[in-house]
Amino acid sequence: MTGLHALWLPIVLSAVVVFVLSSVIHMMMPWHKGDYAKVPNEDEAMNAVRAMNLAPGDYMAPRPSSMEDMKSAAFTEKAKRGPRFVMTVMPGYTGMGQQLGQWFVYTLVVSAFAAYVAGRALAVGAPYLHVFRFTGAMAFASYALALAQLSIWYGRSWRITITTAFDGLLYALFTAGIFGWLWPR
Repeated sequence: MTGLHALWLPIVLSAVVVFVLSSVIHMMMPWHKGDYAKVPNEDEAMNAVRAMNLAPGDYMAPRPSSMEDMKSAAFTEKAKRGPRFVMTVMPGYTGMGQQLGQWFVYTLVVSAFAAYVAGRALAVGAPYLHVFRFTGAMAFASYALALAQLSIWYGRSWRITITTAFDGLLYALFTAGIFGWLWPR
């Protein structure tokens, strides 16, 4: 067993590396350029949503009020007629500082969980490949596996889910490599 206190350097360094890697991926690599289609008549669509005065949050339409409502002829017809959608309403743009801060905290949390799991299973001086396997599997699970739920239940594009899971694989490989390199001897 290896204490979490002994793993602070790989936790912080892997979080920093994943943060930088994610920036490079999203600014320079081509696979996320087509993630979201442009809405036709964008100004008209934005004005329509703005006129609803929706608070920031997640919305679904049509959305039944209850299980009984979901079985009603009126709801079934509304759902068949379409369109059906799930959307996230965000406040006006104020920069990316808050999201980047949250993302960095998330990368620290993922690295800390990877350290915790590996630290419970592996001793000081564990071989590189054992450390790589434990931390990589935990990081991949954290960065990628839950993404499929959005495609399964909410119709998110499988292309976005798969490319984002690929990002998660890269993040996991870098995390695992750093932990394997800096694991206490």
